[in-house]
Amino acid sequence: MGITLRAGPIAEVVMDVPPVNALAVRHWHDLADALHDAGRDPVTRVVVLRAEGRGFNAGVDIKEMQSADGHQALVGANRGCHAAFAAVYDCPVPVVAAVHGFCLGGGIGLAGNADVVVASDDAYFGLPEVDRGALGAATHLARLVPAHLMRAMVYTCRNVTAAELLAFGSVLDVVPRQALTDAAMEVAGRIADKDPCVIRLAKESLNGIDPVDVKRSYRFEQGFTFELNLLGKGDEHRHRFVAGS
Repeated sequence: MGITLRAGPIAEVVMDVPPVNALAVRHWHDLADALHDAGRDPVTRVVVLRAEGRGFNAGVDIKEMQSADGHQALVGANRGCHAAFAAVYDCPVPVVAAVHGFCLGGGIGLAGNADVVVASDDAYFGLPEVDRGALGAATHLARLVPAHLMRAMVYTCRNVTAAELLAFGSVLDVVPRQALTDAAMEVAGRIADKDPCVIRLAKESLNGIDPVDVKRSYRFEQGFTFELNLLGKGDEHRHRFVAGS
């Protein structure tokens, strides 16, 4: 359990943190390290990022944050998320995200920064941050949905389905849950068949023409989470979430 890297031409980075893949601070950094290790390996041609369990990713471990004294857990979670999201984006080879079940909060940061997203027909995506007294990952949600829908999702905390994202073109394919890993590996295989030198330069070139600096943009968002925490709203909403879970 935890974060696992399975090396090879098609490397797999697997999240397995029961019960819902809500990652503690160390898991976010472990995830970033696994992606860095995969990308640095000259054998790697593509990375498949997937998860075991009930869903792809439920974001940060709010219970860890509420059980810690002071603000160290909040700072750690923000830094860990920033590191993991950046590791997906900066990975020298394409990252294919295989999303099933829920993809929430930090999961949006991972999927939004991936090069390709394949999803199961039970997958749904959302940012519950406003209900948790936090902000962030709108940067990455904006890579998955149109601007006005992104705003509505942030304000109302509504979710969208994999089928909706397929219509937008931000999800490449939607398949039955049992076929998800095979579908992601099939796409990854097509990428791995290409000249690896060309693919690595293609990844670098595509990042270079992005209109938004996703790392700087996300860091800007995180500042408002700290502001909410100083106002007492973060603690209030996180406590309510923990008490009701």
